[in-house]
Amino acid sequence: MVVMVLDHARDFFFGMHPSPTDLEHTTPVLFFTRWITHFCAPVFVFLAGTSARLYGVRHGREAVSGYLLTRGLWLVVLELTVVRLAWIPDLGYHFTLLQVIWAIGWSMVALAGISRLGATGAAVVGGVIVAGHDLLDPIDHLKLGFWQPLWSVVHSTRVLVPAPGHSVYVSYPVLPWIGVISLGYAAGSLFERPAPERRQWLLRLGLGAMGAFVLLRLSNVYGDPSPWTTQPRGMLYTVLSFLNCSKYPPSLLFALMTLGPALCLLALIDGLRVPRWLEPIHTFGRTPLVFYLAHLYLLRYVSAPMALARFGPAAFKPPPGHAGSPELALPYAYLAWLVALVALYPLCRWFARVKASRRAWWLSYL
Repeated sequence: MVVMVLDHARDFFFGMHPSPTDLEHTTPVLFFTRWITHFCAPVFVFLAGTSARLYGVRHGREAVSGYLLTRGLWLVVLELTVVRLAWIPDLGYHFTLLQVIWAIGWSMVALAGISRLGATGAAVVGGVIVAGHDLLDPIDHLKLGFWQPLWSVVHSTRVLVPAPGHSVYVSYPVLPWIGVISLGYAAGSLFERPAPERRQWLLRLGLGAMGAFVLLRLSNVYGDPSPWTTQPRGMLYTVLSFLNCSKYPPSLLFALMTLGPALCLLALIDGLRVPRWLEPIHTFGRTPLVFYLAHLYLLRYVSAPMALARFGPAAFKPPPGHAGSPELALPYAYLAWLVALVALYPLCRWFARVKASRRAWWLSYL
């Protein structure tokens, strides 16, 4: 979550041009500033599934289905209202962006049903989706007629026009994320095993995913719509091409590239006490939704006046316009990242104490 703030600080203060993954115009520092944040969404969604499994162990299968359904729908509502206004301060809904909270919400709704299949069933469903959804790429959405909007929501990034003057961009199609959260739910069963056995499984799965990524990526046969290529700018840029996997939607190789190292790290830190110097980060983890919403509004409504001062009325034109960013040098995005974390810590610490001391039902939705 802390790394996620870096990505959004880059969006809001550095801007979107050049694209960090455009190998003709990016720099290694800009590329890795973006690449390291690729771990955020898949790891968060995966662990959301793991958390759901652990919740079900404590409260029962019926309770976990209800938990996932209500919280998933709540996240969808938040994406369309509170989250949207942080990214796009337009009350008229002329443009709507469907992003990660949207995808997590619908993934939780889907998992409400998938969880009834148990850990093995969830593993099968998740594995088939994550490994096989790239086979759907050749389907031409233009030939789907009435089902075209649904296909965009489920599988392909697309701009939808539900009404004249109103457009919706689906940047997080939900199908692959349903696969990731299902795998996370299945992995939750590992936490019912003795710690040494659990760590061995996590490490094996992580190393297996990393090995599969390297072999598949080298083959350039399957797993990502953009094959890697030898780059004229040298070996380093060829490595960047190798790592430059598709996130929208997340390809099989994207999932292997991010979840593999994450599982290995989880095996290594499993059971360790949180060091005192990392306690602020732990505090952010206790208040994920409040932290997410607060950081968006903080970054957006600090950067927006700066953009207005620099570019005037043109500051808020959508990409390839400035999109509300002052487009400062990249070091300023890193500075904004650190300042935002410091500024948000007191809020998250206070709310973590509120959640720990009260049992009001609505607190579980925050």
